[in-house]
Amino acid sequence: MDYDPIPTVVPAEPLDVEADTTNLRAAMKGFGTDEQTIIDIITARSNAQRQLIKENFLREYGRDLIDDLKSELGGKFEDAIIALMMPPVKYLCTQLHRAMAGMGTNESTLVEILCTKSNEEMVEIVKCYEDMYDRPLAEHMCSETSGHFRRLLTLIVTGVRDPVGAVDAQKAVEQAQQLYSAGEAKLGTDEEVFNRILAHGSFAQLRLVFDDYKQLSGQTIEQAIKHEMSGELHEAMMAIVPYLDSIETKGVLALVVPKIAYYPA
Repeated sequence: MDYDPIPTVVPAEPLDVEADTTNLRAAMKGFGTDEQTIIDIITARSNAQRQLIKENFLREYGRDLIDDLKSELGGKFEDAIIALMMPPVKYLCTQLHRAMAGMGTNESTLVEILCTKSNEEMVEIVKCYEDMYDRPLAEHMCSETSGHFRRLLTLIVTGVRDPVGAVDAQKAVEQAQQLYSAGEAKLGTDEEVFNRILAHGSFAQLRLVFDDYKQLSGQTIEQAIKHEMSGELHEAMMAIVPYLDSIETKGVLALVVPKIAYYPA
């Protein structure tokens, strides 16, 4: 899959908050809804600009813009527009909560969101989740998952990953050997070793580890994970590797969440 580093939504220059506020109100006032105006404004503003428009809408009309949009729209179109209006961290928290609410758990959503986050991003998500739902994210996640998969996600959520950019070349060689000894070089698999290294290392460190692993074993880390893991744990670890590839090949910290339909730019 090719991830394009060129953003498709960029800030409007110049931004006229007053005009956008007036036009959105007119598009939803009276009978019928001018959906094209809503599309033209909301999809052509950055998320930060949308928040300014939302604040001005409340100030000018005493109305919540999101509530008005919900009352005027429906279906997938409503989902997309409301997602675009939410601050990114709040949107991710709503998706995490939705993945764990009710019967069953959407493990793929947990993987797609959590396995590509730095400590700094996780701190923000954890705080926002508890503010929104009055429940710690780690507690909720632990009640919905199990086994080595739960242990891996718990490590990620509790923020054990090394700081962004932290690298140790000698340690990477040692960690590659540890992964090899925990998987290919033995009968069975020591999942705890894989969990510890993939959850603790910075993304830059993991890139070194995976490169050293290939030199050591002759196989890529993807091949090793495919042979050694299964189920949700396999999915979680495999989510980390293409994320690293997207950083390396495109030079951006892009969010790799192909199954989440709407992400606010």
